[in-house]
Amino acid sequence: MGGKLLSIYETLFARYGDLHWWPAKTPYEVVVGAVLTQNTAWGNVEKAIANFGGHLAPETVAAMPVEELAEVIRPSGFFNQKAGYLKAVTAWYGKYGYDVPTVQKRPLGELRAELLETKGVGQETADSILLYAFGFPTFVVDAYTHRLCGRYPVESGKGYAAVKAHFESELPESAEVYNNFHALIVINAKEHCRKKPTCDGCPLGGGCGRVGA
Repeated sequence: MGGKLLSIYETLFARYGDLHWWPAKTPYEVVVGAVLTQNTAWGNVEKAIANFGGHLAPETVAAMPVEELAEVIRPSGFFNQKAGYLKAVTAWYGKYGYDVPTVQKRPLGELRAELLETKGVGQETADSILLYAFGFPTFVVDAYTHRLCGRYPVESGKGYAAVKAHFESELPESAEVYNNFHALIVINAKEHCRKKPTCDGCPLGGGCGRVGA
């Protein structure tokens, strides 16, 4: 293993360290956050989760009328839609008795296929749930990943599946590495590799082909 991606990972890790991603008290809170963060800022997700008053649990969401759930998660935006999505993904989790070790005994490919068949769960959401809630080695690709690949550049191909496959083929098969790398890409994108980049001081500046883009 080696090459450009591992070099990028090591450079970013040297600058930012372990970011302890993803911020949540329980695996189920990660599941909820992965759904609620669709098309909104993380601050709005935190407000929605706070509305549960410390009682966010799958049993609570499963028992709550969908209209009431929508009001609770209103700060996250698209709340009627997302209430339905939360009901669906909670029902999926319910098939495993809301038990993390039971989920972890299942093959990754089967779980990912199940999640992708669940209402409101796309590839990024499915991989976020599997990686951050359950510790499976599956790489999460988002807009920041595509930006890094386009600018550096990383010849990863186009589209979610191609980029994911490229990262997984070039990196050690490790949930810890995938977790950290995704977090590092996000923080560096917010610090430097913005839509209008701030290249001065970027840890990747020495090798990036788009310095000053």
